[in-house]
Amino acid sequence: MTTMTSGRPGRSAALWAALWALVYGALGVAWALGMPGFPWGSSDPDPDRALSILAGTGPRFGWWIAAFALPTAVTALALTRGSDSRLPLFLAWPIAALLILVVPDSRVMMGVAYTPLLLVAPVFGWGLGGATLADAWPWPVLNQLVCVLGGLLLAAAALAYGRRRRRASWFTPERGRRAVYVAVAVPLLYCATRWAWALGIPLGISREFLAQGQDDGMWLAGAYLATFGAFGGLLTLGLTQRWGEIFPRWLPVLRGRRVPPPLAVVPAGFVSIIVTVAGLTYIRWTVAGRFALDEWGAWLPECFWPIWGGALAVATVSYRLRRLGGRDGEPAAEVSPRRALP
Repeated sequence: MTTMTSGRPGRSAALWAALWALVYGALGVAWALGMPGFPWGSSDPDPDRALSILAGTGPRFGWWIAAFALPTAVTALALTRGSDSRLPLFLAWPIAALLILVVPDSRVMMGVAYTPLLLVAPVFGWGLGGATLADAWPWPVLNQLVCVLGGLLLAAAALAYGRRRRRASWFTPERGRRAVYVAVAVPLLYCATRWAWALGIPLGISREFLAQGQDDGMWLAGAYLATFGAFGGLLTLGLTQRWGEIFPRWLPVLRGRRVPPPLAVVPAGFVSIIVTVAGLTYIRWTVAGRFALDEWGAWLPECFWPIWGGALAVATVSYRLRRLGGRDGEPAAEVSPRRALP
């Protein structure tokens, strides 16, 4: 007979998820009653582009938010109990998926990608058309991060609730290794198109579109994003390489020390979410017929991003389980820093 062991961290995550749901539900009621700040509809800085799946809603949608928040809070509280019932899991995972993958849109990824550039631009005197961090992170986009946070808290609680004793994990090191290769390869199609455009090669687009992007400097920004993605792919290799567990010798101070698992798991997990969300946005636009077939370079590479995000998620979970010793959280066998140095 198996027993349920949610553990203190899982219980804490469930309680925080319940609190998040109650607070967000109260916000929904306030928006419905006229409080400013409703993050969709006319309050969205890009309402005409319909980036969000909730772009057509108005403040009265806040009543639906409140109605959604109540069962979310109840489900989160149910995850704090040491029960063998699987009903809380059947409710928690769809809610978490909705908050993490459906409510957000591609602007979260764009904000993450452009933030480093916006931070260093003043140092080098780059104007960037007057764009600021406030433009990259308006309240409607920050609200998406708030929704992702709620989904992650609920997912963490569900993972802890569903953890069983000594069950073989699907996330094996071999699957993690294959997932890393996929996560590195998939974004290269996007990188190839953007680098080609920056070099004046109309890969997947018309020459007219190429000239338009050259006039306004759009392809330089595209090349930056491509390089950002390629660098992220390079870091993904660390999930299966020795330097992803032990800091390499060329790093001063840190050389030979063990890499704390959260240092890799948190950013990799977050990137897996935002690239999946961005890819789902492009797929939604493709289904809606918003793209031309002869301009495939502008949209087709992004439609593969959910594969990228899914593979990165598998690689991240496999890395986490390998480093922390499996599903039961037992410490992994120690690795000698001296022997592990490259």
